[in-house]
Amino acid sequence: MHTSARLIPYVTITILSLALSLTGQIAPAAIPKPEHVILVMEENHGYSQIIASSKAPYINTLASVGALFTNSYAITHPSQPNYLELFSGSNQGITDDSCPHTFSVPSLESELIAATKTFRGYSEGLPAVGATVCTSGLYARKHVPWTDFSKDLTSDNLPFTSFPTNYSKLPTVAWVIPNLDDDMHNGTIQQGDTWLQGHLLGYVNWAMKNNSLLIVTFDEDQGTTTNHIATIFVGPMVKPGKYSEKINHYNVLRTIEDMYGLSHLGNSSNATPITDVWQ
Repeated sequence: MHTSARLIPYVTITILSLALSLTGQIAPAAIPKPEHVILVMEENHGYSQIIASSKAPYINTLASVGALFTNSYAITHPSQPNYLELFSGSNQGITDDSCPHTFSVPSLESELIAATKTFRGYSEGLPAVGATVCTSGLYARKHVPWTDFSKDLTSDNLPFTSFPTNYSKLPTVAWVIPNLDDDMHNGTIQQGDTWLQGHLLGYVNWAMKNNSLLIVTFDEDQGTTTNHIATIFVGPMVKPGKYSEKINHYNVLRTIEDMYGLSHLGNSSNATPITDVWQ
């Protein structure tokens, strides 16, 4: 046998041993680069209200086939600062639900565009492409952070009616914002769960065959000091299971940034990316 051939098993064992010695376990898989990521933000319900609840059968189905983070937390109360933190790494000095605001700093969208990637926000009830109204029926701009950043494109601010049925036409990263009834803010848990199944089930089925990811999370809980929320990742690159590391909106943002080699916005620069859930 050629000497180099005899060395291959030993090299493999050495690398494996190094991984074990450095981490105490097999080293986690590298953060993947999904073709598409969709993030859906739900509203104002804590982990214990959603997980194992008979009122949220579809979300619990997603949790059973994906990665459920059992120790996931929002940053603050009320809603709007959490959206800004997940979208830009900071609340930008906003601690309430006031509107309107304009910020000149980068956001997830402008960072994606700078990296020749794409972003779109799909909001149920948005009255027109690029609309900047604070409210319109059950639409609320406070839940649509990309409307606040001057570097972002008005053409990427779309009504949910523009959500493609040909999922290959989705941008690199999309946010989906249901209206105030369908995100559980005004409506019931069951109403939000039914809306999610009705509008994202097709994408989930497609994503499993097309290297794409769904993230379902909540802006905040029902108003407690702990702010414990449900966060779920579903996709073919995800190892199903329950994961107990403590995460918050900054960890989720950091993970998306690292998927596409983006700079780290605000507090995401100090957040640990999620690395243990990947195949």
